[in-house]
Amino acid sequence: QVQLVESGGGLVQAGGSLRLSCAASGTIFSSILRINTMGWYRQAPGKQRELVASIAAGGTTNYADSVKGRFTIARDNAKNTMVYLQMNSLKPDDTAVYYCNRVSTTTVPPWNWGQGTQVTVSS
Repeated sequence: QVQLVESGGGLVQAGGSLRLSCAASGTIFSSILRINTMGWYRQAPGKQRELVASIAAGGTTNYADSVKGRFTIARDNAKNTMVYLQMNSLKPDDTAVYYCNRVSTTTVPPWNWGQGTQVTVSS
């Protein structure tokens, strides 16, 4: 079973930047993140978890309207077990716990969720 560990969160002022990292382990398949559509999700207090960015196996990226132009998702082409989220021009509304996982479908379930990484943006 794949284990996901998110890191890189913290407290930042509005307008600042953070880079989140997602590391996968527990699999002998070194390309596990490359062959799956990977996503960064976030969950703010009292709200449902939402998908904010995804990167497909072929490299196509998609973003929620709320983060488009500010966030960038990327894979590490050398380390097939790493996915990143560069977050710029952060806003207080971006405050949430951020998680990575593969994007699930009706036939592809998500892996077990990690603990996430807290991002807090102060105004």
